[in-house]
Amino acid sequence: MQKLNTTLVYILSVVGFLCCCAYGLGTVAAIIAIVISGKELKKYQENPEMYSNGPAMKTARTISIISLIISLIGLAFIVWFYMNQCEFWNWYLDFALDNPGVTEEQLAPVYEAMEEAGCK
Repeated sequence: MQKLNTTLVYILSVVGFLCCCAYGLGTVAAIIAIVISGKELKKYQENPEMYSNGPAMKTARTISIISLIISLIGLAFIVWFYMNQCEFWNWYLDFALDNPGVTEEQLAPVYEAMEEAGCK
């Protein structure tokens, strides 16, 4: 009996999960894992008695779908952040100023980031 290549799908799924906030890289890895698992499952469905690890490939595909969902959530957050940078930094600054233990020196990077983003 032959085995389907579940290892590659698992690796790409884990990379997709680990890179979920890396500007869409996790999404790409998860999509590649889904495409590969789809092809492998098609081979398994055509001739199931020839392969010994069909259920493992189904599990690998499920994990790759979960990885894709998590990566898309991370990508959506990144897009939201870049579209709303000033809103985020203003919220962060208000939160920090309400804390009496925060000094102006600690807020310097926040002011720099706000200036870099073009916020008032």
